[in-house]
Amino acid sequence: MEFQHTTVLLKETVEGALGDPKGIYADLTAGGGGHSLELAKRLSGGRLICFDRDKEAIEAAGGRLKGYPVTFVQRNFKDLGEVLDELGIEALDGIIADLGVSSHQLDDAKRGFSFHNDAPLDMRMSGEGLSAREVVNEYSFEELRRILYDYGEEKYAPKIAQGIAEARELSPIETTAELAEIIKKSVPAAYRREKNPCRKSFQAIRIEVNGELDALETALTAGFERLKVGGKMAIITFHSLEDRIVKNRFKEFCTGCICPPEFPVCVCGRLPRGQAVTKKPVTPSEQELSENPRSRSAKLRVIEKIRA
Repeated sequence: MEFQHTTVLLKETVEGALGDPKGIYADLTAGGGGHSLELAKRLSGGRLICFDRDKEAIEAAGGRLKGYPVTFVQRNFKDLGEVLDELGIEALDGIIADLGVSSHQLDDAKRGFSFHNDAPLDMRMSGEGLSAREVVNEYSFEELRRILYDYGEEKYAPKIAQGIAEARELSPIETTAELAEIIKKSVPAAYRREKNPCRKSFQAIRIEVNGELDALETALTAGFERLKVGGKMAIITFHSLEDRIVKNRFKEFCTGCICPPEFPVCVCGRLPRGQAVTKKPVTPSEQELSENPRSRSAKLRVIEKIRA
């Protein structure tokens, strides 16, 4: 299956991070190479480092960016600092990341990301390690309830976790269709009519399988540390958990004095290290929404490093 992905907030993201065209940049989520290609086109003597855990994404981006000054790294973006050390790169001029699951991953049934297609339970972006099948069949009721509530913000997490636990007692849950049917049977009929009840649970399991939120926390910290003063980081999120992490971490970078308010003068000496380029998140235009409905939940936040 050819790797397909519609790039979201393309111009806004690239322009948000781009500074010196001779600089060194990192795309933490190369995907099909949409953002990477646009950024690479604007470089003049610069260099781009492209990360992705997905082998198919790296291969697709490699073909698309052939001839450009790009280094591809099939690694989790949480390893950013380690990879830069290995490449002998001290600092970056800009960083971009699109945290959404690619259209290719959703549409390729065999990957097991989507509840719209029947496929083996997988959801691994790298194709290695913990799978959705293991989470669904081996996690305890309490562990399932926790990830469904914490990562899916699913109000019926206890009922769904119980439904999964009871179903797997009869036989292992092997496919996305089996899991989707269990979820639907575990929630009230009114909830099923309101929206597809599988979305939040599938999101939660995918986040657990891929360790997405912990990796994001690590990558944001490492990325900001490796930015040059004047460098910018542009991050696209697609759900509230990711956006909350990005918003809060950017706020930390932009915070100066942390002395208690009752102190008459600052004694901590802390100064802001960043400033928000986007006061509010940038969202897709009406035209982009009409052309790509999957972009509807995208939010772009950009920060600039102002102090080492």
